[in-house]
Amino acid sequence: MNRTKWVAAGMGGVLLLAGCASGSSGSPTRPAASTSASTDASTATVDPAALKAACGDRIVLQTDWFPEAEHGGLYQLIGPNGTVDAKRGRYSGPIGDTGVTFEIRAGGPYAGDQSVSALMYQDPDITMGFVNTDEAVRQSGRLPTVGIFAPLAYSPSALMWDPTKHDFTSLADIGRSKAKVLYFEGTAFVEYLVGRGLLTQAQLDPSYDGSPSRFVTEGDAVQEVYATHEPYKYEHDLPEWNKPVAFKLVSESGYEPYPQNVAVKPETVTAKSACLKLLVPRLQQAQVDYMKSPEPVNTKILAYVKELKSFWTLSPGLMADAVAKMLALKIVGNSPDGALGSFDMARVQRMIDLLTPLYTKQRIKTVKTGVAPTDIVTNSFIDPSVHL
Repeated sequence: MNRTKWVAAGMGGVLLLAGCASGSSGSPTRPAASTSASTDASTATVDPAALKAACGDRIVLQTDWFPEAEHGGLYQLIGPNGTVDAKRGRYSGPIGDTGVTFEIRAGGPYAGDQSVSALMYQDPDITMGFVNTDEAVRQSGRLPTVGIFAPLAYSPSALMWDPTKHDFTSLADIGRSKAKVLYFEGTAFVEYLVGRGLLTQAQLDPSYDGSPSRFVTEGDAVQEVYATHEPYKYEHDLPEWNKPVAFKLVSESGYEPYPQNVAVKPETVTAKSACLKLLVPRLQQAQVDYMKSPEPVNTKILAYVKELKSFWTLSPGLMADAVAKMLALKIVGNSPDGALGSFDMARVQRMIDLLTPLYTKQRIKTVKTGVAPTDIVTNSFIDPSVHL
């Protein structure tokens, strides 16, 4: 997830997207996910040596934040026996018996709080990185990237409140209440929600810095969060709160970017097409395997985060809850075409149609004129047989 704004309190966040109250089943328009993994994935019959021949000795993935459950499928590609470089925030290890090393780099402070798009153009060692739809559209004219795999079907970002103070059943209820909404300045969805009449400009407070202090002390504020992180953390791991919260995923508003897309530079799509054709199905299957049995990788991520000795903390309960929420809210799930990790081009076009006027209003000059879905995502490397 794009958690490029952070503080020592460890409650980072950036975009709020997706849609349902805590404990509900998610947007009814989303495709349902089955619980069984594909048994006929093409990766089962590929010669392991072919990946090294096509990709070389090492593949580097740049993430946008500290290790967390939402990244679990990528860590699954290495498994729990990888090597931790705590100083640089890197986790690496072999991809099975292919002879290829996969390296996952932490973002946020480990990347100078730079966007992944910028890092990919600065460092030629980075093969691919997390670029959500918002960033891909915004940078399409200056730092273009192409998404090749969507580990998450929807964003877990949400708005959270104290259910003893508010009885919201929709995002519109929040707007009608005039409750203060704490959010990170520059969050792209906010202007959209105001334009839709779901929030009002008067109730917005862009001074949120990631700390839980104001939510705790003020009590009646609404705050941007990730459904897979802060609700559990506030309820179970934050002594100064330690009581239930409620939330709504923001995508019920129709604002539905793909988060954490694994993306490459446009030239990589052509230059490394043979590599991506073999690698992407492995990424898909790793996500399926993680969602089926997350405990080994979760245990490793927990140990890794402790080694980092930073403000960012996780707990076993939080990790387990994150996986459960990703399934229950269909944050991880099959695309409308039945495959895990493919892009719905009509949905991408809708996001372009939403974002382009927003960026124009903000006088952002880095959007490509006439940007199209095929400029920022492709399903060319997806194996349609891999699904949950």
